[in-house]
Amino acid sequence: MRRIARFHKVSIEQFMQAVKEEFPQYSASEIREIYESIKLPKRATRGSAGYDFYAPFALSLKPGESVKIPTGIRAEMEEDWVLKLYPRSGLGFKYRLQLNNTVGIIDSDYFGSDNEGHIMAKITNDSRENRTLELGSGMGFMQGIFLEYGVTVDDDADEIRNGGFGSTTGR
Repeated sequence: MRRIARFHKVSIEQFMQAVKEEFPQYSASEIREIYESIKLPKRATRGSAGYDFYAPFALSLKPGESVKIPTGIRAEMEEDWVLKLYPRSGLGFKYRLQLNNTVGIIDSDYFGSDNEGHIMAKITNDSRENRTLELGSGMGFMQGIFLEYGVTVDDDADEIRNGGFGSTTGR
């Protein structure tokens, strides 16, 4: 098995900024405490393809509600690889938990972006059974799978990324 990537935490400053934007009820000291408890993604078993991403803090999602979760995680990977993100299958089955962009795509050059390559996950509880999703702090909610990819023989992309969502469109 090829080892092509490594997970890191973003800086405390980046995490604090992202959490304050989405969850202004947390104080700076609470955010620091949350940051210290962030777990890097891990595979559950030797045969697991996906790396589990863990909720940095507890949250509750009623049917139809969405939330953007700053994971505090960034992924450093070799060129020609991508990290694809999906909801954990059990949560998708029980709550129709969805990533709002269907499948998250983390490109290898995202690691060097202005936001340090901070992986965010906007999720929606699309339950049709009126089930509220309760995520505890440290509970796995999303999984990431690294895949190698190719490009066309006439590809000439040479732009440098600097940004997150939508930063590579319209060029």
